[in-house]
Amino acid sequence: MSLYIGLSQWSHPDWPGQLLSQGLKTTEHLQDYAKVFNSVEGNTSFYGVPDTNSLARWASHTPDDFRFTFKFPATVSHQGQLVENSAKALSFIEQLAPVREKLGMLMLQLPAACGPEQLHGLEHLLNALPDSLQYGVEVRHPTFFAKGEAERQLNRLLLNCGANRIIMDSRPVFSCPPTTPALADAHQKKPNVPVHIISTGNAPIIRFIGHPDPNYNHRFWQPWLPRIQSWLDEDKSVYLFVHTADNQFAPMLAAEIAAALQHPLPEFPGLAPSPQGQLF
Repeated sequence: MSLYIGLSQWSHPDWPGQLLSQGLKTTEHLQDYAKVFNSVEGNTSFYGVPDTNSLARWASHTPDDFRFTFKFPATVSHQGQLVENSAKALSFIEQLAPVREKLGMLMLQLPAACGPEQLHGLEHLLNALPDSLQYGVEVRHPTFFAKGEAERQLNRLLLNCGANRIIMDSRPVFSCPPTTPALADAHQKKPNVPVHIISTGNAPIIRFIGHPDPNYNHRFWQPWLPRIQSWLDEDKSVYLFVHTADNQFAPMLAAEIAAALQHPLPEFPGLAPSPQGQLF
């Protein structure tokens, strides 16, 4: 049983003095981040494979129980046919050798145009990957949320392959009009898809996209608590990645959810309680 809580990045311009120490070089931010969180989304790998020296440095800057979750590059998920991209996926995994012992999840984020016609290719790709690693698949095509045959085929495929269906919960940012530039950007870039709660593998993964105003978030994340706990009771590992529209307040939102799960995060400056003893 393991609960991994993290953010979509380990460095942000507003985090020094809040989550991170002041005066650090950017290359030192991960060390401070890993004192609080035990996982992180490695989204930059979608655009290119990190170099060996960077990967080795990241491995040395994190404790043994820290877990990286990297996205497969766009060359695997967004270019060509999935059935033809197994070699690219395997090459990517080989390049991650410096952090192999700290790989928690490799995420395949498929574009909205990738529909049921690609399921055969998805199955071929997943079956070609090493069994020793965990995989998550995020879909965005509307038919995979329609509760019809296409979604049933997808879920059966993931169950058979032991892959985890990534659950995107973007309801908070779409719960109100985009009144700030950050919200407007989130409305354009984040998928507005239904939340289908399902565990198709041994490591359910939730990407929670919170609103910058904490008052909007509680009613969306609170119902997750019993479901996450039930998965942990089933001896599954659970990955919870917390975002906000601009990620400025993501550390504080993640800390609030972690405390409600009875897995409080280590203290950090931005977590200083109010006089009422509340996080917000």
